[in-house]
Amino acid sequence: GFVAQDGRITGPTDAHHVWRPDGLGWRPSVPLPAARHHPHLVSWQGTLWAFGGFESPSPEAIWTMQASGWWLDETEGRWIPAPALPAPCAEAVLLASGAGYLHLAGGRSPASSANATWQDQADQTHHFVLDAPGGIWQPAAPCLTARNSAAGAVISGHLHIVGGRSVTGGNAAAHEVYDASEDRWRSAAPMPQAQGGLAAAELGGKLYAFGGEYFDRGGGVYPEAWAYDPATDTWSAIPPMPHPRHGLGAVTLDGAIHVIGGALKASGVETSALVEIYRP
Repeated sequence: GFVAQDGRITGPTDAHHVWRPDGLGWRPSVPLPAARHHPHLVSWQGTLWAFGGFESPSPEAIWTMQASGWWLDETEGRWIPAPALPAPCAEAVLLASGAGYLHLAGGRSPASSANATWQDQADQTHHFVLDAPGGIWQPAAPCLTARNSAAGAVISGHLHIVGGRSVTGGNAAAHEVYDASEDRWRSAAPMPQAQGGLAAAELGGKLYAFGGEYFDRGGGVYPEAWAYDPATDTWSAIPPMPHPRHGLGAVTLDGAIHVIGGALKASGVETSALVEIYRP
C-alpha cells in the first residue's frame, strides 16, 4: 500500500507483515518482489496471492498499473511469479470462490497506451477467472457496473460486489451478485449509502461492509458499517466504526472480522496501523 508521513504520501512499499492469533502478534514476513500500492491480495488454495496494483518508478509515474502477480512459497521464503492478468488492473475485487476458482472483477485498466498517471486509466466491467494456479486467466460474464474501489465477499458460492465508485458518477451503492453456474450477474439490494474505498468480509452467511471515503463536502471518511442478509435481501446498520477509515482491509478469523489499516482522512492522509475487531 501507500506509506504517508507528516500527512503526505511518500510512495508505495514492499512491506509484508503477518499477525498470529496465538499471542505472538505481528512480525515482518517476506517482502513483495516490488513496492506496490493497491495490489489485490487473496488467500487461495492455502496460499497467499498478490496481483496487479500500481508501481511508482518515478515521481511522474506513481500510478503505473501492473498485470503481474506472485504467490508466496512459505517453505522457501520467497514469492513465485503467478499467471499474469489479461490486462494491467488495479482497484478491482479479487475473490476465491467455493468452487476453487479465483475471480477478479471490475477495477480500472489503462484506457490506451499511456500508463503512468491515474488519469491514464478508466473504470472497467471486466471479469477474469483463474481455475488453477498454473492456468490462464479466462474472461467471464462482465460486471453490470463499471467501478473501482468496491469490495466483496463470497456467500454460498455466489460472488457479492458492493459499493465502490466511478470517475463519472462518484460513489456507488450498487450491489451485484455473480452466479457461476449460469455465468450471470444480477442486481441485489443496494447499500443504504454509497461508499467507495470500503472493505467487506463474510461472517455467518452475511456480508459486512466497513468504511470508505468521499470527496464532496470537503471530503472525509465514513464511520457507517452495514450487514447484508442474502436470505431477505436486506441491509441493516451495525455500530459505526470507532475510527472511520478508507483503503482498509477486512478479514474473518475465529468468528470475528478484523478491520485493518487504512487512512483516517480522504486521499490517503493519516495512514493508520489500527486493527479493530468486530463481533456480531
